[in-house]
Amino acid sequence: MTMKEKIKTVLFICVGNSCRSQMAEGFCRRYCGGLVECSSVGTKPAKEVNPLAVKAMEELGFDISGQVPKKLTPEMVDSNDILISMGCGVEDTCPAPLLKDFEDWEIEDPYGQSIEKYRDTRDKIQKKVKDLIEDVLGLDRVK
Repeated sequence: MTMKEKIKTVLFICVGNSCRSQMAEGFCRRYCGGLVECSSVGTKPAKEVNPLAVKAMEELGFDISGQVPKKLTPEMVDSNDILISMGCGVEDTCPAPLLKDFEDWEIEDPYGQSIEKYRDTRDKIQKKVKDLIEDVLGLDRVK
């Protein structure tokens, strides 16, 4: 990439911004190595990243414990190249109606379930992020 090429920006969006979108941000940051700017937000952000999400990511060597839930704003929608909804199933707080030109990954929220469900969710998100990096962003696939 030359200095003149614009860095792509990716925004991962969900309701609470405490699990799925935080995991996606963690994977994207590590795998893209600064070639992509990524962040995560929620329509009704939680007070903290879910401890089970932190634990599931730590099992793979990813530290998302320092990430903080943030509220989605119209400016964030307008200023990012790629918008990804994690899937919500919560009609009154679902980010999808607020977005234009976005992709919905339709990943079930593991909130309130076992660590095994968080691991399953993590693994689905990891695959989706790797596919995004290769197919959409055109970067070499990460292992």
